Amino acid sequence: MAIVLLDLKGMKCPQPTLQMTIKVRTELKAGDVLEVVADCPTFAQDLKGWSERMKKPVLWVKDEGNGSKRCQVRV
Repeated sequence: MAIVLLDLKGMKCPQPTLQMTIKVRTELKAGDVLEVVADCPTFAQDLKGWSERMKKPVLWVKDEGNGSKRCQVRV
């Protein structure tokens, strides 16, 4: 199991979830964890929809201040 960090600060919807999809489909294996940092104002809401569509559970989401969120998703 690997934990892979993806820094998506500065990207606006729908780019963060698109980049997550690309990373999951091209680089990660089952059981890996994708850790994402994003500052898109709608990221937390977009993450919920992405998780449901992709069937990938969100392990946690944390507010890091300054509009930035950090989360982990199991692949």
